[in-house]
Amino acid sequence: YLITLLLIAEKEQQGVVSLKNFWIRRFRRLLPALFLMLLLLAIWTALFERDALGKLRGDVIAGLAYGTNWYQIFIGAGYSAANDFAPLRHLWSLAVEEQFYLIWPVVMLVLLRNGSRKVADLSKWLFGVAVLITVVVAVLYHGGPINANPENSPAAYWELGGRSISKADALYLSTITRAGGLMLGAAFAMIWRPRAVMRGPLRHRARTLDVAALVGFVVLAVFSWKVGFINTSGDNRADPWLFNGGFFVAGIATLLMIAAVTHRESLTSRALSGPTLLWIGTRSYGLYLYHWPIYQIVRNTAGTKLLFHEWVLCMVATVIITEISYRYLETPIRRGALGRMWSRREFPLRRAGNRGAVLGGAFVGTALAIYASASLATAELKQNEVAEDLRRGAEETCSVLEGNCFDAPAVAGDDAAPLGADGLVPETTAVVADGAAPVTEPPATPAPAAAPDKLAIGDSVMLGAADELVAAGYVVDAEESRSFGKGIDIVQALVDSGQVPNQLVIHLGTNGPINSGQVDQMITLLASVPEVVLVRNDVDRDYAATNNELMTGASAAHPNIHVLYWDGLASQCQGDCIYQDGIHLKSTGAAYYVQLIDGVFAAN
Repeated sequence: YLITLLLIAEKEQQGVVSLKNFWIRRFRRLLPALFLMLLLLAIWTALFERDALGKLRGDVIAGLAYGTNWYQIFIGAGYSAANDFAPLRHLWSLAVEEQFYLIWPVVMLVLLRNGSRKVADLSKWLFGVAVLITVVVAVLYHGGPINANPENSPAAYWELGGRSISKADALYLSTITRAGGLMLGAAFAMIWRPRAVMRGPLRHRARTLDVAALVGFVVLAVFSWKVGFINTSGDNRADPWLFNGGFFVAGIATLLMIAAVTHRESLTSRALSGPTLLWIGTRSYGLYLYHWPIYQIVRNTAGTKLLFHEWVLCMVATVIITEISYRYLETPIRRGALGRMWSRREFPLRRAGNRGAVLGGAFVGTALAIYASASLATAELKQNEVAEDLRRGAEETCSVLEGNCFDAPAVAGDDAAPLGADGLVPETTAVVADGAAPVTEPPATPAPAAAPDKLAIGDSVMLGAADELVAAGYVVDAEESRSFGKGIDIVQALVDSGQVPNQLVIHLGTNGPINSGQVDQMITLLASVPEVVLVRNDVDRDYAATNNELMTGASAAHPNIHVLYWDGLASQCQGDCIYQDGIHLKSTGAAYYVQLIDGVFAAN
């Protein structure tokens, strides 16, 4: 909205739109703080998080090129990836913004070639483009389960150049699919010119606009509270409210607020013009730019929830760094200070009183920058340790639903008949001696596959202990992002096939909330299993406590079901047991985990 408004105003006032001056202004506004943030992050990572340097290198290059959104789509590091140290994940939106800044002025130059008088007529076409993009996103949206392993949910991915591209990430991050909101803003700028509004009949409709702004605010608040990227209430799925028109609705709600904010007599405009909000507004770019790396440095992995005191610490650090950046870097450069210093050859070093401090600071800063740059350029690309452990664990697992967890079936009878060409046991024909008609014997009936004595069903926490569980005699059916509902399907399949193990371990609920109906259904199915261990969740999520209480309470009346209080026992593991995400198991933690499970079975 604002960029289109400025371009139209420049055309009307100057008679021409200077692309060069436009891009210089944008670069002065955006690049200095970005460069400083990337440099500070590289220095910190080189000093304290060296294992992440290899992966950070690609993020930095993508950030400098303003291509972070496309880079994240290609490597599969969108918002759905929660186990990584990802301090530059937020740059995707700045990439979309900068790509718009590069392309849109050229488009506007063409649209305004005959002047700006008829520009309002163009708005309906841009609005139509926004609607078209919304429809395309809804059509391409995949509403089914999304598994981190593309082989387990192929419909959730596109195959491109030998890579599996997440549909959800592509629809959420790409400039093309997010252009719908940009087109809405541009279309609105062509019909809602604040000065013209104040000269027309809408000048007296301030209260109506305030009501519209309130509606827009409520819609955005509900979206912020209820609508997410990935819905984890059952199987991991991209939120249908977001992809089936949610972006468009959020855009319209934002326009309602813009209409009121840009009306000088509205209460909304006055309320948002207070000194505190003006301070936040002028520094909003820096606040956005610096907050996420600081959050990531404190919590280390993207999926870890900040404690309240950690959040306060992060906000204080963000405000301080943002203010320093805004006051001493962004504002001087935006006002042309570098150009003036260069043309007049007036550098701080020429002031005798500052010479020592400037030289010392320049030396330390240059040395750290060189060290960080060299470290970044030469770092070995190390895979995420959690992801590598889970990949190795997946090699030790099977799938009950795919039928590969059990021994091959044997044919009933003393002598098994050979398999026919189609893989089935052929019928046997007996010839009768007295010339009577031959009698066809029915084929031998395959015996059901032998169920494993010990079976473990779980999500990525159990997957990290797959090696140790297999070594202890368990057959393991575990996968990343598995929901409690999928676990019900697996146990149902066991019961239906009569392949119930003697001992069953279930560790589910890490990835989302469960409800009492699901727990009751699971408990009913488990009645036919001789011994069951339910593992409580140890995960820093709002739903964890409810999940645990539901499982514990429902199992109390069933003597065959025992509970492992992993949420209390995990912290008692001696040694380096759990990764920094606070969820997944290292080898020491995996051995401890299996020891506890065996202990529960032995005690009962």
